[in-house]
Amino acid sequence: MKSKANQSQGLLLFHLSRSQLFAIGTLKIRELVPYTQLNALPQSHPAVMGTATVRGQTISVIDMAAAVGYPPVTDEERSKCFIIITDCQRMLIGFLVRGIDKIIECNWRDILSPPDNLGRNAFLTGVTRYQDKLVQLLDVELLLSKIFPIKEDKRIGILTDVQREQLKPMNILLVDDSKVARKQLSDALDAINISYRVASNGRDALSMMTQSADDKRPVDILVSDIEMPGLDGYELAFEVKNDTALAAAYIILHTSLSSEISVSQAKQVGADEALTKFDAQELIAAMLRGVERRAGSQS
Repeated sequence: MKSKANQSQGLLLFHLSRSQLFAIGTLKIRELVPYTQLNALPQSHPAVMGTATVRGQTISVIDMAAAVGYPPVTDEERSKCFIIITDCQRMLIGFLVRGIDKIIECNWRDILSPPDNLGRNAFLTGVTRYQDKLVQLLDVELLLSKIFPIKEDKRIGILTDVQREQLKPMNILLVDDSKVARKQLSDALDAINISYRVASNGRDALSMMTQSADDKRPVDILVSDIEMPGLDGYELAFEVKNDTALAAAYIILHTSLSSEISVSQAKQVGADEALTKFDAQELIAAMLRGVERRAGSQS
């Protein structure tokens, strides 16, 4: 039996406005630094304030409040602000926030999908409560996709006719709590004419896989995000590999976290691979390795 992943998740709580608490997972965070002088970055997105030099590296700094629809940070406020340096989607990015609150431990099962009535706060992947306060988990992937769109050569992959015919019979399930990530995955497979199904969280994915197995068409390839409300990718992989009806699935954990962080724990819970978002060609190559693995196990 594979070892079970720890469901506890560190969350950094911070403020973009005076009252509302926001959070991102600490696995994405490299360090926190007080506001430092920024250098202008011509012809950049309006939310990009400039660049900072941190430990010898030049890092773009985004006004996170402005990026998600809150009033931008004023010149007078800057000296009291902090920069959250993140390692996400193969980029070091700084997010300027109005204030840092604290780091807390939170169980993924206590994080809920955001309610539909939040409307303008579309940059959310989940909500939870801390000391009776609502905490909103920001969709960093959506935010980054607005400011740094994925290049065409990363969005669309290429495969041969033979490879396409190998992938077509596969029952593929894509799982991600981020709307933009689900669209990226869907667009990549639509472009190569490969069918798939989609789930927005781990619990739904596990239910879909169980139903597919009951229908005698088990999922062959599972592509799952890691950080998800309710049931995260590590826990989903663990549950799949410890269910004999589901265990043959080739599991690809597909994450905005850096590969170095995620690969070791991915293996512990039974996942076959861990990839950093988003490179369609890498994803297709991983799926083809899944096809090979499935063929080898059935021969």
